[in-house]
Amino acid sequence: MTTTALETGVGPLLRGWREQRRLSQLELALRADSSARHISFIETGRSRPSEEMVLRLAEHLDVPVRERNALLLAAGYAPHYAQTPLDDPAMSSLREGMERLLGAYEPYPALMVDATYTVLAANRGIEMLLEGVAGHLLTPPVNAMRLTLHPEGLAPRIRNLAQWRGHLLDQMERQIALLRNDSLRALYEEVADHPVPAHPVPESGETPADAGHQQVFPFALPLRIEHAGTVLSFISTIATFNTPMDVTVSELAIETFLPADPETATYLQSFMP
Repeated sequence: MTTTALETGVGPLLRGWREQRRLSQLELALRADSSARHISFIETGRSRPSEEMVLRLAEHLDVPVRERNALLLAAGYAPHYAQTPLDDPAMSSLREGMERLLGAYEPYPALMVDATYTVLAANRGIEMLLEGVAGHLLTPPVNAMRLTLHPEGLAPRIRNLAQWRGHLLDQMERQIALLRNDSLRALYEEVADHPVPAHPVPESGETPADAGHQQVFPFALPLRIEHAGTVLSFISTIATFNTPMDVTVSELAIETFLPADPETATYLQSFMP
C-alpha cells in the first residue's frame, strides 16, 4: 500500500476518493473550506497540499484511517495515525472492555473481528453455534466469513443460505471498495467460490419454533440457522468505534446476533442459563 501510494501521488488518490464519494470539486471545496481551483490543482499535481489539508480532505471524504496514512505518505508526510497491535500492553483496557461487552451479550451470540473478518474474540453464544464445524476451520486464525460460508462450516445449517450468502458477499464488496485490501479481495474470491449446499427437506415433526421462523421480517434480513434440530432466527447488528485515532481500533467491529423472535430468545436462555 505504501509503495503504491508513493508511486501514484496524493492528487490521483484524492481524486479517486472524491469520485467514489460522488462529489464535485466544488462540493468538496465548500465542505473543506477551500476553493474548487485549489482542489483541482491538488488533484492534477500542480499544488502540493499541506499536511493539514490532506487530513481535512480525508475527513470530509470519510477516508478510512489506514488510507489516510497512505494519503499522507503519498504527499510526503509521516503517517498521522499509529497502528498498535491488539496484544500491546497499551491496548489492555480496550481488550478488557471488549471482553466484558461480549460477555454481557450472553446468551446471545457476539464476536469481534478485524478488517479481514479474522475473529479476535467471541462469547459462549458463538461457541454454541459452532458445534459440528470442521476442526480445520476453528484453527487460529479463525475467519468469520470462511467459517460461515464453507461447506464444512455453518453453511449446511443455514436455512436461508442463498439470501444470507448474498448479504455477506455484498458486505464484503463494500468493504473492498472502501479499504482496497488485497487480502480481503482474496478472501472474497475464496468464499464466493464455495458451492451452496442443498438443504434437507424439513420433516413433518418440526418444532413449533420452526414454524414461527417461517415469518418474514420486513425490517431486516434474519439469519436462520439450525442448532440441535431447532431453527433459530437472529438479526445481526455491527458496532464500530467513533472517531478512532489508531488504525487497529478503526478496523475493529463487534457483531451481535439478537433473537428475531421470542422462540429463539427462550431457546438461548434455556440452553445457556
